[in-house]
Amino acid sequence: MSATPSPYADPDRPPLSERALTRALVRPETMWTGLEVVPALGSTNTELLARAREGAEAGRVLVTEHQTAGRGRLGRGFTTPDRAALTFSVLVRPRAAPGRLGWLPLAMGVAAVRACGFVGQVFPALKWPNDVLGPSGGKLAGILAEADFSGGGPAVVVGMGLNVSQGRAELPVDTATSLVLEGDPHGDRDPLLRAVLRAFADVYGAWEAAGGDAEASGLAREYREGCATLGRRVRVHLPAGRLLEGEAEDVDADGRLVVRPDAGAAEAVSAGDVVHVR
Repeated sequence: MSATPSPYADPDRPPLSERALTRALVRPETMWTGLEVVPALGSTNTELLARAREGAEAGRVLVTEHQTAGRGRLGRGFTTPDRAALTFSVLVRPRAAPGRLGWLPLAMGVAAVRACGFVGQVFPALKWPNDVLGPSGGKLAGILAEADFSGGGPAVVVGMGLNVSQGRAELPVDTATSLVLEGDPHGDRDPLLRAVLRAFADVYGAWEAAGGDAEASGLAREYREGCATLGRRVRVHLPAGRLLEGEAEDVDADGRLVVRPDAGAAEAVSAGDVVHVR
């Protein structure tokens, strides 16, 4: 059943149809086992992770028309205007080794790049580890992956907030952008969500079939080709206040960013706030 439209929704921004999306995506031959669209929610990641702890099966997709308390990396919060963005989370239960789970947000980034190019004719770049950048350099999307191990094997929720039809005044910061501002003539969220989920299913399926080996599955190659961080000078703000600055050389087998400082050996970092140094 489709989500009940919000009384504050822009009539020029149509709601997503849960029924149509389910019919198109939830099939026996796909990885998707259920899809729900809700009018408003604090955080799709928080809700889906709670359901995962209660035993929700892999392949569930939770979408909200209006996210009121989204969570980004390092605890940053954000909200999205009603029906202006794609805000959703997916649940997977990978069989890969825990050390390889760092590839999951990168896989969602690759899926977003494929979908934006195919549907909106906008060709983004990736910023390690969780940002999708528009051709202008502004932030189109943020991705957050969270894992729970309380049930034995890992349950991982990967969420994304992708700006679609926001105008400049609707964006939270000057460094953000939307697909419409980057040249997408339609800003239609329905085909975009379908394309993202199909692309993620392809990427994730190949990665899991390869035992979490991103090189063997082709994920590492595609990520490197689309990553604007590699080959650049970066400043990484690490936990405990440590700062690492140098050239971003590679992404390793566990999805970590390899940075070579001006002096000393290269270092692989799994978490940190990355700044592209001009």
